[in-house]
Amino acid sequence: MPLPTDHPDIPAPRIGVLVVNLGTPDAPDVASVRRYLAEFLSDKRVVEIPPLLWQPILHGIILRTRPKKSAHAYAQVWSEEGSPLAAITARQAKALQTRLGATIHVAYAMRYGNPGISATIAAMKDQGCERILLAPLYPQYCAATTATANDAAFAALAAMRWQPALRTLPPYHDDRAYIGALRTDLERQLAALDFTPDRLLLSFHGMPKRTLQLGDPYHCHCRKTARLLGEAMTIAVDVAFQSRFGPAKWLEPATDDTLKAYPAQGITKVAIAAPGFSADCLETIEELGIRGREDFIAAGGTHFARLDCLNDSDAGMTMLDSLVRRELAGWWSEV
Repeated sequence: MPLPTDHPDIPAPRIGVLVVNLGTPDAPDVASVRRYLAEFLSDKRVVEIPPLLWQPILHGIILRTRPKKSAHAYAQVWSEEGSPLAAITARQAKALQTRLGATIHVAYAMRYGNPGISATIAAMKDQGCERILLAPLYPQYCAATTATANDAAFAALAAMRWQPALRTLPPYHDDRAYIGALRTDLERQLAALDFTPDRLLLSFHGMPKRTLQLGDPYHCHCRKTARLLGEAMTIAVDVAFQSRFGPAKWLEPATDDTLKAYPAQGITKVAIAAPGFSADCLETIEELGIRGREDFIAAGGTHFARLDCLNDSDAGMTMLDSLVRRELAGWWSEV
């Protein structure tokens, strides 16, 4: 039966993949950073303090002081492509699109900042995506990362009359493909160094210790990733947690304290990697690569190397391609 002449156009049904990362300000200036931090630090998944107590602190103190310092840090890592995190995530989406082919529509979004999850899902739906795999690029599950990305997607669907079907990518902290990709890429980078490290420090993003006590599996996931990777590699591996914020007790040991203590232990040559990050960003390039190096050298270290995240490397994209194909089973076949 032909459609009425006044019927709106209906795009052909498609399957979509939406890769999601944390987010970034639009520019390395104070105003942009303030907007970004206001959104990020207002998320109840990120700061688990009652809003009546937290919002006066956030707007009265933190957003008056922290944006200037953070903008300076972002300026040190900004490139012609913009924010490293946004640029790399865009490249990952493009590479995944090439691998999956034209029958799958791949897009990317940020939990905080632009492009936003809600607007991107709406655009994908307008382009015919009736089934969408949401892929938060966090290997280790955490309520403050994976869950809040899922929350934003579910909220976007809640506002839609005609919702696409939605699947979510599970955490992959112990997946063979992930551990194998890390081993391959890290060994490649270690082999290219002009020194042999005494230790490989695996630095994961920190979380308040309270999150572990409340049942968040993040700490356990990080530890399992490190154990499996350590078993797969020949170099000695340590684990630490970075990016402490505020007065609360955080997961330990702290990355900065670990780096400062190494030289006194006879560990003067170090390589550091951040396997919990799928793409290099402020926390890896500036916090580890610049400030981490300064801490280590000031304490007496002689050789320091920050290793890249998987980013859009061949190993990283092969891993992501395999995870996505597995989660699309039943929805999509190449045949």
